Amino acid sequence: MAPNTSPQPALSWTIVGQGAIGLLAACRLSLAGNVVSLWLKTPNIINIDFTEQQFSYPPAIAPLNAVLVPVKSYAILDTIKGLLPHLSPDAQLVLSHNGMGTIALVKPLLLPTQGLWFLTTTHGALKQHHNLFHTGQGQSVIAPLNSAAIACSEAVTQVMDIALGPITLTDNIAPYLWQKLAINAVINPLTAIYDCQNGQLSAAEYRSQIAEILVEVCQLATLMGISLVYEDTLAKVQQVIIQTAKNYSSMHQDVKHQRRTEIAAINGFVVEQAARYQLAVPQNAGLLQRVTQLEQAYGR
Repeated sequence: MAPNTSPQPALSWTIVGQGAIGLLAACRLSLAGNVVSLWLKTPNIINIDFTEQQFSYPPAIAPLNAVLVPVKSYAILDTIKGLLPHLSPDAQLVLSHNGMGTIALVKPLLLPTQGLWFLTTTHGALKQHHNLFHTGQGQSVIAPLNSAAIACSEAVTQVMDIALGPITLTDNIAPYLWQKLAINAVINPLTAIYDCQNGQLSAAEYRSQIAEILVEVCQLATLMGISLVYEDTLAKVQQVIIQTAKNYSSMHQDVKHQRRTEIAAINGFVVEQAARYQLAVPQNAGLLQRVTQLEQAYGR
């Protein structure tokens, strides 16, 4: 999809939260000379050391006209509701998270003049205290989800290319989200359950389980009108496992640090949607149950 070439407004970017991917975007924008602020529950100046440089991020000041929202899937709805009174009438919002199911909830909340986007990324980042590490060089795909976003496509994609590029602009994000869902449905719960780095999943003992998980996801995708070829999806999952071999998945880290996971928006989404089609997905249901039990064990 070709970017809109009409004159478009300058955007002042705000990042929601202080998660690793959001801060990676902030630091990369800062390196390119962009001014960035953070939207936090408790307004505060955040100092981050990245690539032997220190960046200081002030609290955002309303009205906000361009916002990257890289928060957990379960926090999206409350986050957007909290942002709404502080957005400009022509604000652009970019959602970015693992899992599915939030777009339909957010769209009706915005004004017709406010743009909504979704960005999915394969970049990896790790935050340790005030230090940020870019643990995996990746790429991103971004899609405008309404007409107000399409009208501002060039301005938003240019900045996101700096923040989390190289970036691909598409008018249909669904196939990319399903591919990411398949990858996450394997790597996230298995590394959380077996307490391992991503690379350990390349061992022979996990092959049959990975295959069964992906068969279920691909069958569901087909029923929902999405082309997700099993062989291609398996090859992509194996590629990601190898490329991120030394990384710990976000769900592994959430379980380790006794935080709520995104299991409901990943394997839980598969289980919920499969029930609509009377499709049995025992592997995904089992992963949902086991990770939920891990969460319950620490009172989440």
